Amino acid sequence: MRIENIENANRKFIQQVGNFGILEYTSDASVAPWNAEAEYFMAKMGVRRRQVIIQLNGNNTAIVQAGAMQWMAGQLQATTGIKGAGDLLGKFIKGAVTNESAVKPEYTGQGVLALEPTYKYLILEDVGSWGAGMTIEDGMFLACSGTVKNKLVARRNLSSVALGGEGLFNLSLYGEGVVALESNVPKEELIEFDLNNDELKIDGNLAVCWSSNLSFTVERTTNTLIGSAVSGEGLVNVYRGTGKVLMCPVAPTGSIYAATNTMTAKAAAKNSNTLGK
Repeated sequence: MRIENIENANRKFIQQVGNFGILEYTSDASVAPWNAEAEYFMAKMGVRRRQVIIQLNGNNTAIVQAGAMQWMAGQLQATTGIKGAGDLLGKFIKGAVTNESAVKPEYTGQGVLALEPTYKYLILEDVGSWGAGMTIEDGMFLACSGTVKNKLVARRNLSSVALGGEGLFNLSLYGEGVVALESNVPKEELIEFDLNNDELKIDGNLAVCWSSNLSFTVERTTNTLIGSAVSGEGLVNVYRGTGKVLMCPVAPTGSIYAATNTMTAKAAAKNSNTLGK
């Protein structure tokens, strides 16, 4: 099979890691009169559609979020990857605590797999380069190589749950392969910290992912409550040990989906009012 026109004047690959590629719509030509203005300014600000394209050669597999497939070409099959009732229960538990689909289909065979376009930023990471593994924020997982393993990582203490604004568990990925993450912040804007038996303190939930072997706690900025009150700082998320942390420089202002839907709705209403006059 030959596939033409995946890349053209309006679409191009901006990143490739292993058999995973990110296709970006630099200019979205599939617009209507009522949302053309919004789409134009969104493109100028870098708010563009992006999608993951995965090449499978018969010797590799891909695990994706349920419902994320847009099209597939070639001799590809999707399986549930469930190995029994116990495995199904475990997957439901993981899905419940990480805000992700419980059962993630696994695609095998030879061909091309394309995932649904998204306005979120897509980040490709080599899981093997993270050593003991990488822990990701809830809801960021999109797809990974079939060779990537996963497990739930519990918080070291209850303070990180009650005071840090974090869940009780996070998804940890380890092994060899590629993972695709959905982010509200582009990869080039993330700040990378390489800790060597050191500590990192972050005011707020700005960490996107971190080495699974790092210790995570929530602590006061000073040793006393009075000191914290005087300094104007309260509780901070603390990462200790040797590993890596990727952090957003600023907190996202809101959901990209919500923002784009609002812009499109406003443009449609404006166009409707204009036509009615």
